[in-house]
Amino acid sequence: MVGPTLTLLLAFLMSAAASAAPAAELWSRWDVADEGNPTSLDHSAWQNFLDRFVTTLADNRTVVDYRSVDSAGRRLLDGYIEHLTETDPRSYNRREQLAYWINLYNALTVRVVLDHPGKGSIQQMGRWFFSIGPWDGEMIELAGESISLGAIEHRILRPIWKDHRIHFVVNCASLGCPNLGARAYTGQAIEAMLDQAQREFLQHPRAVQFDEDGSLVLSRIFNWYRSDFAVDRSALFNYLTTQRPDLAGRLNDFHGKVIYRYDWQLNQTPR
Repeated sequence: MVGPTLTLLLAFLMSAAASAAPAAELWSRWDVADEGNPTSLDHSAWQNFLDRFVTTLADNRTVVDYRSVDSAGRRLLDGYIEHLTETDPRSYNRREQLAYWINLYNALTVRVVLDHPGKGSIQQMGRWFFSIGPWDGEMIELAGESISLGAIEHRILRPIWKDHRIHFVVNCASLGCPNLGARAYTGQAIEAMLDQAQREFLQHPRAVQFDEDGSLVLSRIFNWYRSDFAVDRSALFNYLTTQRPDLAGRLNDFHGKVIYRYDWQLNQTPR
């Protein structure tokens, strides 16, 4: 049984993890590309997995049927991850690299969930007892380097591309997170897919909504990664009104305190 002191400590750690985000610090080893290489990477195995186990709900959120992933599905996922780890992304152009890292991040996250059956939140899936989530744990070996989910997001994707839309395509297996894309990202279509992911998330109440009492509720993504979206609150509101013109009047007139929320429940298919 967990004692009251330990329970309070765990609650404090969870709260701290939910209120802070790592800085974007470039891992220069991966800041290399061959723009003259026209080759496209093969993400068909990941697409096959998504076709089998990802469903779009009536409210346009996607969920994963983790409970139905059989041995064939697991081989498909593991084989895809192995294929990516045997591929050095630095020999490809930037578009292919971006799709590569996003798909790898999402596939690894799905594998984490499958490795922790019965858990209701990815925050419970750390390697060690006091770990809040799996993000700092080494996941793969790539070109002689051990790489974690956190490194992919904060040391590769964010600092190299400097594109706020990345937050709408890397999935943390939670209901509050932007969708796990039902289509594998590809270099050829990456720009259109980033735009679509942005639109889909920002049209959903978990991104931005006004409560019945008039309170403005935003996803914690806009708090954790404020600097990736805007320099200050005013600029953030300008961004939101651009993306949600239907709320522009209310956003422009709003001067109260913003409430930030995030649902860490697992993005699994309802029973």
